[in-house]
Amino acid sequence: MTQNGGAAGPRVCVIGAGPCGLTVVKNLIAAGISDVVCYDDRDEIGGNWVFTETGGRSSVYETTQLISSRRYTEFEDYPMPRDYPDYPSHWQLRAYFDAYAKQFGLLPFVRPRTRVEQAALRADGKWQVQFIAPDGSADAVFDYLIVCSGHHHTPLVPDYPGQFDGESLHSVAYKRAAPFAGKRVLVVGGGNSACDIAREISRVAAHTSISMRRGYWVLPKRLLGKPIDHLYASLRRLPCWLVRPIIRLAVPLIVGPWCRYGLQKPRGGPTTMHPTVNTAILTALRDGRVTPRVGIDRLAGSEVRFQDGSSEKFDCIVWATGFRIAFPFLDLGIVDWDTMKAPPLYLKMMHPRLANLFFIGLFQPLGCIWRLADVQARIAALQIAGRLARPPDIAARTAREMSHPHWRFDAAPRHAIEVDAHDFRRDLLKHLGEAGGGALAA
Repeated sequence: MTQNGGAAGPRVCVIGAGPCGLTVVKNLIAAGISDVVCYDDRDEIGGNWVFTETGGRSSVYETTQLISSRRYTEFEDYPMPRDYPDYPSHWQLRAYFDAYAKQFGLLPFVRPRTRVEQAALRADGKWQVQFIAPDGSADAVFDYLIVCSGHHHTPLVPDYPGQFDGESLHSVAYKRAAPFAGKRVLVVGGGNSACDIAREISRVAAHTSISMRRGYWVLPKRLLGKPIDHLYASLRRLPCWLVRPIIRLAVPLIVGPWCRYGLQKPRGGPTTMHPTVNTAILTALRDGRVTPRVGIDRLAGSEVRFQDGSSEKFDCIVWATGFRIAFPFLDLGIVDWDTMKAPPLYLKMMHPRLANLFFIGLFQPLGCIWRLADVQARIAALQIAGRLARPPDIAARTAREMSHPHWRFDAAPRHAIEVDAHDFRRDLLKHLGEAGGGALAA
């Protein structure tokens, strides 16, 4: 069955009803575009922030809290309740998204429990979208396609020599600590999820280790009584050349030497990699509840051998090793770049060849994605409404953007889509101003 819109004006398909998809729908409506359909394969809005124990479904785990503060996470046109803590829980965020959708009248545009199987570009330039809904398969034709499916869906598990005979799972399958009670558990990874999971599991496990293949900048959530991103925002008012040495000198003074935690010293500076913001893991390491390990050398039955020559037996390995960026519903000729590297998209959103395709939220900031995605969504909505021109020199702009990142981030795949929240926001607002789309407060 094919569905076609009957409303005048462009017809827009939005894939994903997480925070980024919701703000896209909001901005499209605000731009006067009413023929909008937002597909999401979940039962409810909120994306990964809706806790579910369904196996294989990417979601927050039971105890998840924000790692960016309320102030620098909330949408700028819809503040979170003032009684929310500095770092709200996923339950509070769920309520916030529900209220946001109600405030802006978004739910009528969302089609839950509907999975997009394919979005194919037709000869006439329109998008043929095939999907599976509760009442069966169907397809629909759209003028524009906006992808908000996120980048936390396809697990990335490194390949090591040998074989592990115990239980092995990716962090996408981790929901709560209870199943690991009494077990010897190794968590692999040094990011926020790895540290959260290791700390949580250590409450119930017989033994918990965390393996990091290199040094990470692990920071506490609060400094001087304030959320750490508040202090970073103040620092970003200074020139970049001054920010780097201040952070490099301040962190060891505040946190202490890495050797006290059993951690490797980071090789690069604090602005070359995505920081791990986790006060609890620092405490757990110092208290001995979590044992630090270097990178894995090989697997041997129930034993894991590490690069420093040590070895240990484990019942379970949790791979908190990130995700691959993937768009299984798009033809490879459309996403024709190495998804382990920076995508060739202007402002991380505009396709170099297709003016009717946008990616919203396909970046990882030193901060929160959503409020930046809100500005991206405004740019896309105004272009679709014909009130904002697409840059004619988009190829040159994209090349310059890729060759001049905000910081010289480490070349690891985890930094392929890294941006600085403050610099990226300025880039987005500058584009709005240059193109005559107006600007939010700087």
